[in-house]
Order: sequence, then C-alpha cells, then structure tokens
Amino acid sequence: MNQPRLHHVPCLNSKGLHRVAYWEWGDPQNSRVLLCVHGLTRQGRDFDVLAKAMSEHYRVVCPDIAGRGESDRLTDPQEYVVPRYAADMVTLLARLNAETVHWVGTSMGGLIGMVVASLSPRPLVSKLVMNDVGPVLPPQAIARIGAYLGVPLRWDSVEQAADYLWTISKSFGSHTREQWLALTRPMLRQADDGAWRLHYDPAIAIPFQTSTNESAAAFEAYLWAAYDALQCPTLLLRGADSDLLTPVHAQEMTQRGPRARLHQFAGVGHAPTLIADDQVQLVREFLLAA
Repeated sequence: MNQPRLHHVPCLNSKGLHRVAYWEWGDPQNSRVLLCVHGLTRQGRDFDVLAKAMSEHYRVVCPDIAGRGESDRLTDPQEYVVPRYAADMVTLLARLNAETVHWVGTSMGGLIGMVVASLSPRPLVSKLVMNDVGPVLPPQAIARIGAYLGVPLRWDSVEQAADYLWTISKSFGSHTREQWLALTRPMLRQADDGAWRLHYDPAIAIPFQTSTNESAAAFEAYLWAAYDALQCPTLLLRGADSDLLTPVHAQEMTQRGPRARLHQFAGVGHAPTLIADDQVQLVREFLLAA
C-alpha cells in the first residue's frame, strides 16, 4: 500500500476531549503494531519511508501528536508536555488493540516511548528505538530549539518554506532536494491568503518559555526514572554530531536501565531522519530480530 490511511482517536485532557490523528500503513488486521512517533515540531508523515519499508511486517501507525499536523490543538498550552502525550498514546494503543507493540521515537517521540514503555505492571512496548534523545536535555540544545519554536512565519511557496526549514535542519544530515521536499510538504498548511505556514500550534512553545531550573531538574529525574524502569530491548541511535544527545549521556544509557545498544551515524547531528538506506536497515534488523 503506497499511501497511508488517516484516522482519529478521542483523548481526554483537563478541559474535555481532543482528537489525535494517526496515519496507518499495512494490514489493519495485523496484530503486530509498529508505532512511529515524531519530534517536537514535526508530524507523523516524517516516517513515510520507514513505514513503507516495514508495512509488510507490521501495521505501522504514525500519530500526529496533539497540536501538530491533523490532530487537534489543546485548549491549555501547559498540557503540551510529555506526560500528556504519553497518556494520549496509551489511549491510541487501546484503540489499536495490538498483541505486539514495537516503538520508534525520534527526539520527543523517543521520550514519549520511553515513558509508555516504562509503565507497569504490564509493559505495553516490547521493543524500543530511541532516536537521538535521552533523559538529559542539554541547555544549549534546548536554547537552539527555543530560538525558532513557535515563531510566526509565512512563505509564498512550498519551495521557499523548504529553503528556510533547511537552514534550521542541516543537522539532519545529507538529503536530496526531492527527499527534503517530501519531508517539508506535510509540515505546511496553506492559509486563506495563499501563504504557507507551519502545521503546528505556536503555543507548544509556552512550556519551554515558562520552564525553570527546578522544573527542568524534576523533568530530568522523571525521565531517568522511566529509563531505568525499562525492561524491553532498546536501540539507541545517535547522530555523531548531535548536541541533544551527548556522547557522555549516550554511553551512560548503555550502562544503566535497559543497557541500550548504541549506534552512531557519522555526518549527522540532531536527528537522523530514518530515510537513508543504512538507517532504515539498522532499525529493520533490530525490530525483526528474534
């Protein structure tokens, strides 16, 4: 199947309900589900290449996290946080009724997966791929992301938007123009005036802007507790030039918790897009291994 099917699931928040959209590839009756969850400002179509490659083996599900893509925006922007997203994914997994769940999460999607996979007493996730992220989020990387997060932007064409997005995404590594345009198109929405704007709610920036040293430290402790509780096989991917997952913290993750298997991609920073053949093949081998 060359194109995904779009579905929605209602999820609970403090003000009522919001719909989370998800893109589904492969046999909808397959009891083996691969959940692919995107990064902070991205959306589920980021995984088109990986989803196509894995759809013979899995029902591949790629959600748009709340506030992004085709999902509803939240009334309270303070709910744009990992625990809310994890709760939404638990609701989605209940809808999918899967017997086996494997998870690939890029950046924020890896943190969400880590939290969901750590839940007890009956873990929902049996294999986890964390793509260029860990429990420690260095301040300099957060500052870099915060510099463009939520900034109101408009472009006259998709090509113009792609050129701008490349200026803040060069750390993703080498991509052809065709690949980059394919990654860019789902990131955009055309307004009534014909201008192109980013797909996400600018209010996702508010929890960043209101974070304090104390809340950041508490969040890091929360993430380490989740990581240390993991019992499933875990693959940790890292862009060798990443500023979000440092070499020291990546090595620490191989020594504690699930003792993740670490693989680094040369010439890539934050974060590998899982489009290159070698990246797809590595994930495929890990997920399908006995």
